[in-house]
Amino acid sequence: MEQQALSLYELNGLVKRSIRSCLPDTYWVQAELSDVRTNYSGHCYLEFVQKDAGGNNLIAKARGTIWSNIFKMLKPYFEQETGQAFTSGIKVLVNVSVEFHELYGYSLTVLDIDPTYTVGDMERKRREILRQLEEEGVIDLNKELEMPLLPQRVAVISSATAAGYGDFCNQLANNPRGYGFRTELFPAIMQGERVEESIIAALDAIYERMEEFDVVVIIRGGGATSDLSGFDTYALAANCAQFPLPIITGIGHERDDTVIDKVAHTRVKTPTAAAEFLIAKMDKCADVLDETSSRLMQSVRNRLLWEHRRMESLKQRIPSAVYKRISDAKYGLLTAQRDLQMASRQFLSIKKHRLELLQQRLNDALPEKQLARGYSITLKDGKAVKDASALKEGDKLVTVLHQGKVESVVKKK
Repeated sequence: MEQQALSLYELNGLVKRSIRSCLPDTYWVQAELSDVRTNYSGHCYLEFVQKDAGGNNLIAKARGTIWSNIFKMLKPYFEQETGQAFTSGIKVLVNVSVEFHELYGYSLTVLDIDPTYTVGDMERKRREILRQLEEEGVIDLNKELEMPLLPQRVAVISSATAAGYGDFCNQLANNPRGYGFRTELFPAIMQGERVEESIIAALDAIYERMEEFDVVVIIRGGGATSDLSGFDTYALAANCAQFPLPIITGIGHERDDTVIDKVAHTRVKTPTAAAEFLIAKMDKCADVLDETSSRLMQSVRNRLLWEHRRMESLKQRIPSAVYKRISDAKYGLLTAQRDLQMASRQFLSIKKHRLELLQQRLNDALPEKQLARGYSITLKDGKAVKDASALKEGDKLVTVLHQGKVESVVKKK
């Protein structure tokens, strides 16, 4: 007997009618928000998730929709009452109707929200981990590390097949200024239950060769916020916070914010943004070097120009300087000549005066002068007699007077 087959559309229609018949009312549901997005029409699309009591494993997930006419009133009301942004990671109590569409499948349409039901388990857990790290004094250790001026040796933690890893490498390899980066992949599982142990193992491997790297980059593509729960664990956050190399995270889209984002040295939105950050660091250093080089060259040019102008000025001043020097020398010579002449005259006058005095003394000492004063000279054999003992009886003497001579003979001594 041939069975009558249903088309998929007919089967989905049957499911739709059955759900509408079995679940005709609205229901208050406790769930955690994930992957909250708003489109250009103002409609809000999100996921509701529920985890097991012991960890981060998802045990339930459902698509949700808040139509724009509801969302434009519900969102400001919720945020005003709670002081909490309506975003992924918070636990909510919402009133929903159960829908099933032949094409889009099962979903929940939100009609109302209870703002007294506060922050969800995911966000509360993050805050508890961060509070514990802060109490232990390690939460800012990685942030306090100095980022190298030239972060060219990069240890990458990512899935080898992830598109984000390829984007990261391509961005580095094709940077506009041609910087050379050396990257090495330390493969890790970036979603699911093994994220924590896998990334910690990669960090341990990097630590063993720490001197070979400048920075660590942890990258993963985007996706639903609920897929990032593996990055919100204490052990992984503690390892990242205390790692001795700066860690850059780019593990999700802008709306994703994990615990390791909070403790890492630098958090960027995507793997491409992580590459852009490293290139920007290189640009900054290159710009400083370019600026320094330009300033040095300009300083050299300015100095050469200044020296050229100074030489030209000196060149123009040489004739007048030479003329002035010659004029000064000539004046000095004339002054010296005048002083020499004056000194010579004074010297000669002094010497002349002394000679005149000597001449006067010589004149006064002439025998004629002495004879004129009444002195006489006794001569024996034409020589003056100075000592009577030199005479004997019978010696003939001549006595010279001022006027005339007298001859005598020694008769007695």
